Amino acid sequence: MSHYVIVGNGVAGTTAAENIRKLDPQGPITIFTDEAVPFYNRLRLNEYLAGEIAEEQLIGKPQDWYRRHGIDLNLSTPVVAGDPDKKTVRTADGQEFSYDVLLLANGSHSFVPPIQGADQKGVFTLRTIQDYRDTLALAQEVRKVVLIGGGLLGLEAGNGLLRQDKEVLVVEFFPRLLPRQLDDEGARRLRLILEEKGFTFKLGAQAREIGGRERVEDVRLEGGEVLEAGLVLISAGVRPNLELARSMGLEVDRGVKVDGRLRTSVEDVYAAGDVAEFNGANYGIWPAAREQGQYAGINMAGGDSLYHGTTMANILKVIGVAVASAGDIDADNRLESVIDARQGIYRKLVLAPEGNIAGCIMLGDITGFNKVVQAMGKGQPYSDISEDLQFGG
Repeated sequence: MSHYVIVGNGVAGTTAAENIRKLDPQGPITIFTDEAVPFYNRLRLNEYLAGEIAEEQLIGKPQDWYRRHGIDLNLSTPVVAGDPDKKTVRTADGQEFSYDVLLLANGSHSFVPPIQGADQKGVFTLRTIQDYRDTLALAQEVRKVVLIGGGLLGLEAGNGLLRQDKEVLVVEFFPRLLPRQLDDEGARRLRLILEEKGFTFKLGAQAREIGGRERVEDVRLEGGEVLEAGLVLISAGVRPNLELARSMGLEVDRGVKVDGRLRTSVEDVYAAGDVAEFNGANYGIWPAAREQGQYAGINMAGGDSLYHGTTMANILKVIGVAVASAGDIDADNRLESVIDARQGIYRKLVLAPEGNIAGCIMLGDITGFNKVVQAMGKGQPYSDISEDLQFGG
């Protein structure tokens, strides 16, 4: 009987535990997490920030779920090291635990750029439920919020604070919003929509210093402009948590390298989710973490299931504005594209030379997005689904 140890209780680790239990009803499963709550839905954290749902509504798996499935969940218990020769992991309080099969699903952390004053009171990154609790507590006392980073997570958080009747100013280093999801025209249209809803933007701008005495008072840009702020959010991307993998001698590059069965370079050690790198890709998105957790769990429990990668696809809703993107958005306009541009709507399909869909952008109307993503995954030519999508030429 195998003893399964999972480090991390996000969507990758939890999905892995579910799939292990389906194939192995008896083998002990132990999960370690540095968080203080059971599995919760990170995708709904901004609804919590907006005051639209209570914290209890975030919890996806209550404590009773773990008991019913025979899973030993250890909250607030970070794993800091491992020994693959002895097949043990060590927690921060010095305890050692043995395993037969180990999964690293210990996620990622927020990247904080080297901005002077970024460590002072009133500056937050948004990654865990505790980050959102702390932000929400201070938000009750202030009016002006500066958001450093105009990416997906940042805009969703900014939207949550707008709904709390805050003034939100976004400082974005790139000259357009959502540079990974939108081209120039899509970003221009989104900016106009968001400005109408209350956002203010400083694009192509860089924060040099966060000023304040006892807590945040302003953000100073390169060039000298000073922006008043009672609260600062930094949303500048994430980095995988690789310290544990390195302590175990696993092969690491952008993430922990895994094969199609989610196996690492060390026997009986698997990795999934934000910490994992498959075929050079470190996805960092919820659907990939869920898929990888599923395949890892199956293979850890003796099944044989091959992961082929996840199509990069994002769906964002900011104040009712639907934005979706997948694959190669061709921001430099190198490839042929089919565009449907109308009032409040911008849809773009990027076509590969052989006629397949290489990527897409949908703003204001995401009808057919899932069909496009499926076609991309199957390598279907655009001509097969063009009638269904009804794109303009």
